Amino acid sequence: MESQYNPMVRILYTACKYDYMDVKRGYSFEHYNFYGTLSKLPQFEIIYFPYERMHEVGKDKMNEELRELVDKEKPNILLAIIFTDELKKEVIGEISKNTNTQTIAWFCDDSWRFDNYSKYWAPYFNWVVTADSRAPEKYHKIGYKNVIKSQFACNHFLYKPLNLPKIYDVTFIGQPHSNRKKIIEKIKKTGINIKCWGKGWSNGRVSQEEMIKIFSQSKINLNLTKSSGNISLKELVKIFLKRKNNKSIQIDNPHHWIDNFKSFLGKRREQIKGRNFEIPGCQGFLITGDADNLCDYYEDGNEIVIYKDTNDLINKIKYYLEHDEEREVIAHAGYKRTLQDHTYEKRFNEIFKTIGLIK
Repeated sequence: MESQYNPMVRILYTACKYDYMDVKRGYSFEHYNFYGTLSKLPQFEIIYFPYERMHEVGKDKMNEELRELVDKEKPNILLAIIFTDELKKEVIGEISKNTNTQTIAWFCDDSWRFDNYSKYWAPYFNWVVTADSRAPEKYHKIGYKNVIKSQFACNHFLYKPLNLPKIYDVTFIGQPHSNRKKIIEKIKKTGINIKCWGKGWSNGRVSQEEMIKIFSQSKINLNLTKSSGNISLKELVKIFLKRKNNKSIQIDNPHHWIDNFKSFLGKRREQIKGRNFEIPGCQGFLITGDADNLCDYYEDGNEIVIYKDTNDLINKIKYYLEHDEEREVIAHAGYKRTLQDHTYEKRFNEIFKTIGLIK
């Protein structure tokens, strides 16, 4: 497929290279997916500026280097997937106003971070990208107009079907937080053979490569999205306290407590995650909890399967374990839809059209 991009579009890409900026945790989601896609598209020249630089030279010097890099490289775009406060607002604002580089912030968690984070950063960027269906209206209410509604997707250069035998009945990869342990135990009590991986499970974490392999080796891949109905003391404390980049904890400004409470409430909403696209992108069969406008992306029962509650989940697991052909038809349809509509190449194409970089 021929690229639609103009020749030699220069992108200054800045984000976490490692998960939570911790090299021991391996590469970050952003590195695997955003950078992983952009670096494969032939008409792009990517200038990689990871936030981990801050650990070497400090926040002030890192931002000074970023500003100098804009003057030196003159990128068409500065694309920032900001994490906490590693960038300085005044530096981003100055680049946005006084250079020919268009600045874009991609906010991944606006369903719960808009009120106490994104709305304070957006005015310093020329454009923002949000995955939350309710966020554009919120941005408009604060007077910010250059907002693009997009979504997570699949890096089809990384996530691919593997011709492997189905050695697992049901698998889940993710942490056992909220009510996930209870759901898994209830599934096991019915006699269903389910295996789990991730920090907190007995099998432990798996590498990115092993995860992709498991997607292809599983008859059914689960995506557990529903939060527990219980109110966590840890989450409540976050309304009043904040953690800085150096991992120290301090009392947050009381003026932020209302915004933090709104953020707490926002976490009760289920948002689409990368897993919703990654599993179908590997031609894996996906049963998932529902999430914000998920049915705008996949057709329930034909491309993926959505469960309503734990009993419904168990019934659907049992049904699809007994109906191999129907299960494989759905998995194949989900794979086709992913390649057709839900790759990061498609997402970036739509975003850069909107800002006028391509026609």
